[in-house]
Amino acid sequence: MILFPAIDIRGGNCVRLLQGNYEDEVIYHHSPVEMAKEFEKQGAEFIHIVDLDGARSGETINQQVIQDIAAAVRVPVQVGGGIRSLEVVKSYLNGGVNRVIIGTAAIENRTFLREAAALYEGRIAVSIDARNGFVATDGWTETSAVKAVDLLEELQQAGVSTVVYTDILKDGMLQGPNFEELELVNQMADLDIIASGGVSTEEDVRRLADMGLYGAIVGKALYEGKVSMNSLQEAISR
Repeated sequence: MILFPAIDIRGGNCVRLLQGNYEDEVIYHHSPVEMAKEFEKQGAEFIHIVDLDGARSGETINQQVIQDIAAAVRVPVQVGGGIRSLEVVKSYLNGGVNRVIIGTAAIENRTFLREAAALYEGRIAVSIDARNGFVATDGWTETSAVKAVDLLEELQQAGVSTVVYTDILKDGMLQGPNFEELELVNQMADLDIIASGGVSTEEDVRRLADMGLYGAIVGKALYEGKVSMNSLQEAISR
């Protein structure tokens, strides 16, 4: 299982939000580029980046700093937040990003999703951000009428191979992921599932790895020193 340290960017800073609440922000580093280099030094194999400003506005506000990160590290990076057109997808992939993550647009513009998946096979992921089982959009500020589990089969048919699954109510709480829902999601579709939200201990990642998940995103627990990349890597290699 791949461990993805998370870099959430807002206003040019590396931040974390509690349960996706833009009013509940903690700034952990003023240089996302330096943070990415530090994660690489600690042994990260892949880095997960979210443009929080972009997720909320639909514009790629932090694209330059994200491309600076891709240029500064040797490991691959994946990016989500505000990616809602083929032009933006192409710009990121040509700018050194390995994989782009489509969120809101996967719900609101299925044609765009299918075109992107066909053009850039294997490099398009979809972020399913769920609140009480329903998909949230627009930087988690809106909740749609689409059930998260109902979206999986459609994504597979559209040619998507990777899904980042976030339980919003677990995000930033350091209380563990929603294992039951992740198990269901992982069994429902032949997709690479990346768990996000609440991953905070060595036991969490060991359990996710035992479930056969493709990856897990770790954020707040790393920033607050509750775990390290090294301790997490050791936990899943036992």
